[in-house]
Amino acid sequence: MKHPLTFFSFCPRCGFSGFSENDEKSKKCATCGFVFYLNASSAVAAIIINENNEMLLCRRACEPYKGTLDLPGGFVDLNESAEEALRREILEEIGTEVETMQYFGSFPNIYPFSGFEVHTLDMVFICTLKTDSILAPDDDVSEAMFIPFDKINLDEIKLPSIRKAVEKWLKFNR
Repeated sequence: MKHPLTFFSFCPRCGFSGFSENDEKSKKCATCGFVFYLNASSAVAAIIINENNEMLLCRRACEPYKGTLDLPGGFVDLNESAEEALRREILEEIGTEVETMQYFGSFPNIYPFSGFEVHTLDMVFICTLKTDSILAPDDDVSEAMFIPFDKINLDEIKLPSIRKAVEKWLKFNR
């Protein structure tokens, strides 16, 4: 795919068409001097383990990678913390609330969307759900299920960052 900055031809500040490469991660307007840096978008995901030592995995209802396995989570909205985003995403995707969360790690990713490569930094948290939670898949999730650790097929997880996070967690917790 093309470098994401190639999609930006006009200055977002003044509209001038002389918006050109400044360096490998920015473009600069020759007219007004505005410099645009392309930084990673923030995303969050949750590793949730139940009392039977099974991991919660979701089946993606939408592209990219529709039908493959994923962790619950999604993009962080403007003016939202990572923790707020994760609470919102879990409620939207599996219909339940988070009881506790602890930071696990961050994983860079490239998320294909509308013919564009969105570079993300996926922040993963270890979460517990509120007691007596009932999973109700919705939004971007067609199915949510707890899978025993030894039955998790990493090949079914197509998002590289999520696969790495699950792989890392399994390596230290099997």
